[in-house]
Amino acid sequence: MALLLLGFTFFTATMFAGGRIGEAFDFGELLLLIALGNLLLGGYAAVIAWMAARSGLNTALMARFALGERGSALSDLLLGITQVGWYAWGVATIARVLVDTLALPAWLAPVLMVLFGFGFCLTAFVGYRGLARLSQLAVPAMTILIGVSMVIAWRDAGGLAGLTGRDSESSLGWAAGITIIFGTFVSGATQASNWSRFARTPGQAVTATLLAFFIGNGLMVLIGAMGAFVYRQPDIVEVLMVQGLTLFGLVMLFLNLWTPQDNTIYNFAAAGCNLLRTRRRGRVTLAGAAGGTLLALASMDQLLVPFLVALGTCIPPLGGVIIGDYLFRRRGRYPALATLGAWYSPWLPPLTGLLLAFGLTPLCNRLMAAAPRAVASS
Repeated sequence: MALLLLGFTFFTATMFAGGRIGEAFDFGELLLLIALGNLLLGGYAAVIAWMAARSGLNTALMARFALGERGSALSDLLLGITQVGWYAWGVATIARVLVDTLALPAWLAPVLMVLFGFGFCLTAFVGYRGLARLSQLAVPAMTILIGVSMVIAWRDAGGLAGLTGRDSESSLGWAAGITIIFGTFVSGATQASNWSRFARTPGQAVTATLLAFFIGNGLMVLIGAMGAFVYRQPDIVEVLMVQGLTLFGLVMLFLNLWTPQDNTIYNFAAAGCNLLRTRRRGRVTLAGAAGGTLLALASMDQLLVPFLVALGTCIPPLGGVIIGDYLFRRRGRYPALATLGAWYSPWLPPLTGLLLAFGLTPLCNRLMAAAPRAVASS
């Protein structure tokens, strides 16, 4: 399970996001920001994983208890759309990188997007076992390459003294930095219950999830940030080319995209099947791949940072409602109120939205329970 979830979080987009952060902070601040942001993300994912392992339900099904039959359609749409967005980013990125790196004709980019758009979803058809086997191959290979790249970056920077002596070149607030880190995988963290529900014990689910979302995602952010910090280049593929790892970088990129892509479309299928109340997962998977391919053709990959900020702001309140409902054993129907609070909060929007949703759930439950009694007494 840990390898499968690590394959999910070993995602190139996270490196690109790390690159944006690496340009904006000095080295000490950068390490603290990455640790804090991924600790929050890992803790959030671990709570949902614990709930899933104890209940045997994924997030889409837990949302039915929290939001009701009709209300859960909102969470299905929100989670499904985010996964299609990530799928589109991965499809567009691999196509554009291959065209640019191998000097292929520009007209091949749309062709490659269609090819990868439907090719990446093949292992998702197999289900859990197909995803696990791919991760068992990809995760060790990516770990080795990441380690080599980090050693080269450390050498080129001049060691610790060189890293600490460099200054940031752009400005980005701490709240925005943590929101971007949180946004890199908050949609995946919310839906990691699709796999953690299969854990033998809740403790195993929590451990595997922390390894993936705190350690694994943290490493992805760190390698991207190091590339931007040392080479002034937020594009991880460009960094690998500068380091003389072009061929290995392309192989890594392919594996690094395929493993989360099949997990992403699997998540979409889980939310889509719950929304449509159907067991035809294969057809829903194919529909999601088609939607992601269309978005890739529409240049979805150019909107990464705004997409991350939106995810980091809007998804945690949904998770907060589900967590609050599970812990208080009641239903909550007010995620929109917490989302507005997160959107306009000047202080850590993901955490604000999560805590607002968690705290409002029992309050709203009491108000909803009191309303019928008031009507009956009148």
